[in-house]
Amino acid sequence: MSQYQRLLLIINPALRHSPAINHAAALAKASGASLHIAALAKPVEILSLLEENVREKARQSYLEDHTEWLKNQAKNLRGRGIEVTMEVSWADDLQQDILDRVTEIQPDLVIKQAQHESALKRVFFTPLDWRLLRHCPVPVYLVGGDAHALPRKVVAAVDASNTAPANSELNERIIQQASSLALQCGAELHLLYACDISAVYMTDMGGLALSDLTEDLRRNDEQSFLNLAHRYGVPADRHHFILGQPVSALSEFASEQEVDVIVMGRVQYRGLEKLLGSTTEHILYQVACNVLAV
Repeated sequence: MSQYQRLLLIINPALRHSPAINHAAALAKASGASLHIAALAKPVEILSLLEENVREKARQSYLEDHTEWLKNQAKNLRGRGIEVTMEVSWADDLQQDILDRVTEIQPDLVIKQAQHESALKRVFFTPLDWRLLRHCPVPVYLVGGDAHALPRKVVAAVDASNTAPANSELNERIIQQASSLALQCGAELHLLYACDISAVYMTDMGGLALSDLTEDLRRNDEQSFLNLAHRYGVPADRHHFILGQPVSALSEFASEQEVDVIVMGRVQYRGLEKLLGSTTEHILYQVACNVLAV
């Protein structure tokens, strides 16, 4: 049985050329899941300048136009054998409205187009996608720009440096999600660990060199990663131990290997990390593929 029985797609009805619908439809078709499309429209500020009776007519006309468009989209998807329901409504608080629908619909996966915010804006406002990664109780599938609608190459990005039970359980969930997704889509499954040992560099003879301690840590991490790959039967040509800072290493790998989906874990946020964001959150701004956050 597929791990996906019910999918929830969140779209902005004003962005009609977003690839998110095609991605959600392809995944629903491959997994046999039902698909609910929630088109959530942010209030149009210019409408507030109109008189009340005119404003209400304009609001209603706006929703009717988008509803008619979405009905046609749903009709086309049903013609492909996909079970689809839909809604169009105003959203004064996008995050809460999305979470309310998650509670109501109980989907196995929330799908949404990734929304790239500038670095300056992220200094003052936490992006909606980051907030969903932090608060959504189910896995979140954020659609990037250039990936195939139905994934051909899926990468499970794990952390082999921490063998604590909680981290091991998260690695297991990441691999299971990635494995199931790859199986349903007929995609290649790859396992990757970006090992960042830059923080352990030490000064030696006036220059920078890796200490014996650093080399031992690298070997231990690599062995832990190999053990993980062997445990899940990942072939040697599909598990990748990479040295480097995780965001840049993952981004470079995804580009070079034409990855369609990176499956990553979410973390608990404390202190400064709430402001700066996690590896998974920053990956959204570095890769042109999809990110599935577990």
